[in-house]
Amino acid sequence: MIYWLLIIILAYLFFSISSLADKLILEGPPEPKSYTFYIGALNILAVLLIPFVQFGLPDIASIPWMIMASFASVLGLYFMFVALEKFDVSRVMPTIGAIQPIFIFVLIFLFWGSQPMRATDILAFIILLAGSSIISFEKNIKISGDYLRIILFSAFMFSLDYIFSKMVFLNQPFWQGLIWMRIFSFILVLSFLFRAGFRKEIFKKQNLLNKKTGIIFFGGQASGGAANVLQSFSIFLAPMVFLPVINSLRGIQYIFIFFMTLFLSFFYPKILKEKISTSLIIKKIISIILIVLGLAVLAF
Repeated sequence: MIYWLLIIILAYLFFSISSLADKLILEGPPEPKSYTFYIGALNILAVLLIPFVQFGLPDIASIPWMIMASFASVLGLYFMFVALEKFDVSRVMPTIGAIQPIFIFVLIFLFWGSQPMRATDILAFIILLAGSSIISFEKNIKISGDYLRIILFSAFMFSLDYIFSKMVFLNQPFWQGLIWMRIFSFILVLSFLFRAGFRKEIFKKQNLLNKKTGIIFFGGQASGGAANVLQSFSIFLAPMVFLPVINSLRGIQYIFIFFMTLFLSFFYPKILKEKISTSLIIKKIISIILIVLGLAVLAF
C-alpha cells in the first residue's frame, strides 16, 4: 500500500502547483473554453512516450472505457475552469475534492458492489475526508445554485474518470492504457473546433498567450502532466476499494495550495492576493492535523 500512497502524495504536490498556475492564468486573457482546448491538445504529447514503453492496440472491450474516461475528464476540466473563473480557487478546489470521494464511493458500489475494507482503513478515509471538508468550509459563504451546479457536475465527471480509468487499467498495461486515454482526449477536444462559438473563443486574438502567461501556462501544464501520470499510476496500483481513499487524500493538495497562496500573498501580493485571516489559519491547522492523523492510520 505504501507505494501508491507515496505516489499520490507527490501527485498532489504537482497538482497544487498546476492549480495555482490555473488561477493566475484565468485571471488573465484565456477563457475556460480555450484553456480546456489547450490542455486537451497537449495530451497528444503522450505519444512521445511510445518508443520507450510497452504499447500496442487496446482490446475491443477496453476502448469504450477509454473513450468514456476521456469524455469525463475533459468535461470535468471544462467545468472546473468555469468555476475557477467565477469563484475563488481556495473555495472551488476544496469543494470539488470534498464531494468527489463520496461520488467515487457510491460509483464503486454501483459498478462492483460492496467491497471488503478494514476498519482502520474506513477510519482513515473518514478522517481524511473530514480534513478535506474542513478546508472547504467557509463561514457565511453564499452558495448559489450556479455554484452548486458547476461544482457538483465537475466533481461527478472527475469521479467517473477515476472509475473508468480503473476499468481500463484492470485490462491494459499502465502506459498503454494511459497513452490511449490521452489520445482519445486529444480527439475529443478537436471536436471543439466544429462549433463556431468555441472556435472563435479559442483562436480570438486576445486569447493568445503572451510571454509571461505562456511561461506560467506551460510550467503549470508540465506540473499538471506529471501529476496526472502519478495519479493514474496510483489508481493503477491501488486496490479498487482504495479509490475513494486516494481521492480523499486531496486535502494534501489544498494544504500545499494554502502555503503557496500564503507565501505569494505576503511576499508577492501583485501576483496573487487572497484574504488570510486568523480563523482561516486555525482551520488549516486543524485540517493538517486531521490529514496527518489519517495518513498515519492508513500507513500503519
